[in-house]
Amino acid sequence: MLRMRTGRLRGRGYECVIGSGSSLTLLAFALLVASPCAAQPEPPAGTELPGITVTSPTPGRPSPRQQPGPPAQTTQPAPQPSVVEAPSGPATPLNLNTIAESASRLGLTPRQTPATVEIVNQETIREQGYRTTTEAAQGFVGVTAGDAPGAPGNFSMRGFSGTQINTLYNGIKIGPSEMTSRIMETGNLDRIEILKGPASLLSGEGATGGAINYVTKAPHTGPIVGDAFVSWDSFNGYRAGIGAGGSTTVKGLDFRFDMVRSSLTSFIDDTYTKISNVSGQLNYRVNENLKVWGAVELKQDQDRFYWGTPLVPANFPGIVPTKGIVSGLWTQYYPGPDFNGHVGPLSPVTVDARTLKTTYNVLDNHSGARELWLRSGFEYALNNVTLRSQFYSYTADRHWFNNEINSFNDSGPTVVGDIGQIFRERLSVDHDQRLFGNITDLIVNSNIGGMDNRAALTFSASSLQFNVVQDDFFFEDAVNLVNPDRGFYGPQQTKLFFTHVNNLAMSFEDRLKITPTFALIGGVRAEQIQLARTAFDVNGVLRSADGYPLAKTFSPVTGRIGYTWEAVPGLTFYSQFATAADPTVANIFILRPTQPLLLTDSRILETGAKQLLGDRAAWTMSVFDIVRSNVYSTKGGHLVNIAGKVHAQGVEIAGSVRVTDEWKLWANVALVDSRYENFVDDVTGEVFTGKTPPNVPRFVFNAGTSYRFPTRWPVEVGASVRHVGDRFNFDDNLVVLNAYTVADAYVFVDVPGRDLLWPGIDNTRLSFRVRNLTDKKYAIWGDPGYPDQVILGAPRSFEVAAAFRW
Repeated sequence: MLRMRTGRLRGRGYECVIGSGSSLTLLAFALLVASPCAAQPEPPAGTELPGITVTSPTPGRPSPRQQPGPPAQTTQPAPQPSVVEAPSGPATPLNLNTIAESASRLGLTPRQTPATVEIVNQETIREQGYRTTTEAAQGFVGVTAGDAPGAPGNFSMRGFSGTQINTLYNGIKIGPSEMTSRIMETGNLDRIEILKGPASLLSGEGATGGAINYVTKAPHTGPIVGDAFVSWDSFNGYRAGIGAGGSTTVKGLDFRFDMVRSSLTSFIDDTYTKISNVSGQLNYRVNENLKVWGAVELKQDQDRFYWGTPLVPANFPGIVPTKGIVSGLWTQYYPGPDFNGHVGPLSPVTVDARTLKTTYNVLDNHSGARELWLRSGFEYALNNVTLRSQFYSYTADRHWFNNEINSFNDSGPTVVGDIGQIFRERLSVDHDQRLFGNITDLIVNSNIGGMDNRAALTFSASSLQFNVVQDDFFFEDAVNLVNPDRGFYGPQQTKLFFTHVNNLAMSFEDRLKITPTFALIGGVRAEQIQLARTAFDVNGVLRSADGYPLAKTFSPVTGRIGYTWEAVPGLTFYSQFATAADPTVANIFILRPTQPLLLTDSRILETGAKQLLGDRAAWTMSVFDIVRSNVYSTKGGHLVNIAGKVHAQGVEIAGSVRVTDEWKLWANVALVDSRYENFVDDVTGEVFTGKTPPNVPRFVFNAGTSYRFPTRWPVEVGASVRHVGDRFNFDDNLVVLNAYTVADAYVFVDVPGRDLLWPGIDNTRLSFRVRNLTDKKYAIWGDPGYPDQVILGAPRSFEVAAAFRW
């Protein structure tokens, strides 16, 4: 959700220009090509597989009867389509044998896909204590994330962030993440999938950095299994959830139901997020060939947001500097020299130690959203052909009513307020979004000249209406840096925006197994995006002088070509070339008539290896080079020239090993170099060529270990560490968000049902967790639309929890 006021930069502007350009030195890139003849074959193409697979607990974990959670490996009821290849076994380290729906329409696992695909299942979510999708995303290789209030639940990976990463819900895209995403609970999720690099073939417009897919829990066939959890933390936040699923007394009818409620209280004064989520699904097997299903999900959040802590000049009188949070040079971006005439020497930047828990939001602030998903479909399988279709309806109402700008004023009384105060500015925005659509796949297994072939033809269509009511008054005031008199929102006047998007797409994807160990995999997508926008002023008059109404049709063609080669059993090499497209300026929901109505051209070259060593160990490695061309960007709210390119290249490595039945180790590391090319501000003449885009660290490292003591009441002790390198708060790279290292630790105690007083409870898990063990002070995220403030990471906290299974 973005905004702009003439001449001023905004991170949530409905008419602002957002984009990126870049530059970088080129990696030596070699495609791995070798003789495909020395390995044992994969399972034959005719192997049967259920439509959806729920992964089992990590090897070495106790059985499902010993701990809370879903069944070890359960499936939605038939049909059992022979056109989808089965994983070679149960869940494995790194989940290399779990089907990734967002990575291919062919029903492939990460090991069979010529791209980097990562999956975090519910078992890992519980073990690592991921409460929100933002927390879970940070466990992926090289991914950083932040909950900036104007665009919560956004990510950075492979040198790109925000709307350059598609967000999917059960494979469905609802719009640019900076406009539509919310802080989201993990309690009702089965897994989270990430496909990295340009990937418009799978998810359409966007996906330059990749796509993240949230998959909700689904029914399984078998006895009904229930689970519940409750937790409390030292910030006085809580979570509670209950769910159940299995077969009913009606033959062929299975169900799943989940309900989650959480209050995520922040360490910042008077800020929180309260989430309610109810989801359910019914699967009905009509006969051995046909399955029909229906699902509903209602999500609601109520928030009092933390908009950021002001950056201040370290040498300003009375400032109490902190060390290790930010460094570099301080400048007052907003309102900026266009408004106060202040252009002085740059000073060292810091965060005042007295403001680490301070909110500057108005007393009557409130934000929230209400979302409703309705989905239904069928799957029909006969011989070597499967037809499946999903119909969906998504409605959302979102609102923001806040003070958003917290800018320290060292410029004197020409700005509202006095020198040394915090300049503030208000904004209210309301969304009314309605989306309807269908995705239909036809999957065919065949044999071409003695070679197994699988093809998927996909047709998708959607219609979206996105209405916005935005405050145009931008009421301003100033408050003290310490102990601010927060006051109330004040006057407002609103204007209207109406956006309609029709989307039609057809894609074709194919895998041809040249030999049992070498496969060519590719696809192409043709998409038609019809955009129509209308805008009115505060008096309700059409803004025809600004070029409204706007109508534009985009017709991108994107694709992927690659191979996989199992050189020896379990060791797969791969390479790919893939493309993506997205608007050059802002995102498709906020384009205006005076902006270049063009699409970027993004491509990736990637090569790597994936190895599964039995059921005890796995590792992956990838080397990539991504270029996003034809990019525009902004500074200070005005349009700049073509930034040319964002060029990102890097290496990612991940590994997981079960040393013994009780001891596990895992780690991942990412090295990324992302740069602007040909980026010169045509108004100020500032040169950003060679600079790094905001929120892109060069180095990210995660590691963890756990040991389970096999006593009568099994006790597990675990710890994890995360290191994130330096990042920048804005395109000019003046302010550095310093590198940080945080560690978490936990202990579980599993009490088996035989020792419980409550009949029917199979297992109870009691846990204690410490987050940010060393109480590190750091900045977790910077919103380039609000460059005068940063989002701080949470200090040390404690959590106690209990989970039950019956």
